[in-house]
Amino acid sequence: MPENPVRLPVSLAAALSLLLASPAFADALVENVDGMTLDEKGDVVRFNGIVIGSDGKIVKLLKRGDKRPERPEWKEDLKGRTVIPGMIDGHGHVMELGFRALALDLSATSSLAEAQAAIHRYALENATRPWLTGGGWNQEAWKLGRFPTAADLDTATGDKPTWLVRADGHAGWANSAAMKAAGITAASKSPPGGRIELVAGKPGGVFIDAAMSLIEKALPKPTPRDRNAAFIKAQDILLATGVTASADMGTTLDDWMTYRRMGDLGILRMRIMSYGAGVDTALTVGGSGPTPWLYGDKLRMGGIKLVADGALGSRGAWLKAPYADAPGNVGLPFLSDAQLLNMIARGAMDDFQLAIHAIGDRANQQVLDAIDEVSDTYNGDRRWRIEHAQIVDPADLPRFGKHGIIASMQPVHQTSDRVMAEARVGPARLAGAYAWKTMLANKVRLAFGSDYPVESPNPFAGWAAAFTRQDAQGQPFGGWRPEEAVSREQAWRAFTIDAAYAGFAEKLFGRLAPGLRADFVVVDRDPLLASPTELRGTVVLETWVGGERVYQRGRTERREGEGR
Repeated sequence: MPENPVRLPVSLAAALSLLLASPAFADALVENVDGMTLDEKGDVVRFNGIVIGSDGKIVKLLKRGDKRPERPEWKEDLKGRTVIPGMIDGHGHVMELGFRALALDLSATSSLAEAQAAIHRYALENATRPWLTGGGWNQEAWKLGRFPTAADLDTATGDKPTWLVRADGHAGWANSAAMKAAGITAASKSPPGGRIELVAGKPGGVFIDAAMSLIEKALPKPTPRDRNAAFIKAQDILLATGVTASADMGTTLDDWMTYRRMGDLGILRMRIMSYGAGVDTALTVGGSGPTPWLYGDKLRMGGIKLVADGALGSRGAWLKAPYADAPGNVGLPFLSDAQLLNMIARGAMDDFQLAIHAIGDRANQQVLDAIDEVSDTYNGDRRWRIEHAQIVDPADLPRFGKHGIIASMQPVHQTSDRVMAEARVGPARLAGAYAWKTMLANKVRLAFGSDYPVESPNPFAGWAAAFTRQDAQGQPFGGWRPEEAVSREQAWRAFTIDAAYAGFAEKLFGRLAPGLRADFVVVDRDPLLASPTELRGTVVLETWVGGERVYQRGRTERREGEGR
């Protein structure tokens, strides 16, 4: 290969060298594996070898006694290790994951004081930055009983403008310097679809949903180099957790250009099913419809992400009745019925798939009503997606079974949110909450994901939560509303076959079978025999995408160290 005259950043060069170290495409044999996958019916298929063609697709799954290729171009002996299909995250935010990992992360803090100490350390370590940014805070985890304030942040940051996004991505926390830089005054008003939290009648430092833009407009824009670094970081995290493909919900134009740069450089190693951030973004990228698959089925913008309401934790989810812990507040509807219908029609007429965020029961009803109204006009295989579908009126649950709707849900939200959800809406209104088994009973396809970086992208934690309804500590005993748990195999399907189906990719990847891409993960235990605790602790040893080894435990860390 000729020497590249362009000098790449160390992180890009390291990623590219790892890629080039992988086996070349040719007929190949991956041998001596304890392999397992699901077939189209959801039944477990076991194998002990994989023949991979020169195009990176599976030629044959081998069982004991099957004849092996006599002279494969290359052969890999995995020494009896467990091999499963690459896991698919049905709802994530790739660039946000990378930016969050490279900035201040407060997700592990358990009190306001602990967060303030972490912020202060970060401020001292990054004194030359014009702004301090980060996120992951959650006042519920801090047991604060209120939102944090600008004054709380000022004690840790002084006069350095600071903006920290809440764990759910639906609220931000600004200090006084940030509000001053953004022109926020006592006269500032909450925009439609957003709310400025007030303290003593003045903006108090927390900006919810659409109000976040009031601060974010003042933030320095990331450079292309910043975006490259964020993408590489996110990709490394995902591949190390066994995620070979992900839906990217809310792809911006800058995000798309980053993915294209990575693809052009040969550094795009995972698969991204992109959903543009609104109709205009998708039309700018796709023109008259979805893009083709690019870079060997690694990137496609096939859909549009719309948002009907906010999040439960920040009381932005749109409810049919007021919040139990905030009388008079029903949350934040983002779109009128007419606006939602118009956006769905604009996208559907050009054959884009629609993926619509709806958390509260009123927002879910609005989206179901809209799909009912447009389905006769925009018929065929549309695969309408409702993202999250967390709090649903039981009367509306059967409606998910109409029009081929896909429920894109995140098991880890149930384990993280259960106590908060009970406080927000009250136990009596949770009969249709996180209702996975009812969805399946209504013949609804489930696509599971994590909503990273809101939650960890670790798919094994989500898999365990799905069939136990318990968190990592085994709480609550017996599971929270255990009647809504699904089986281990059903959960596995939702993280593989049906997560691919939800992105119109089931003919490309999602299981291991002849003709599909050879995307698989080598792990240290059998996930079908592991206890829930053991499943959560699964260690990914290797990740392969399209017949290429793109991650090997320990190897990336050593290579990055060598590059310094």
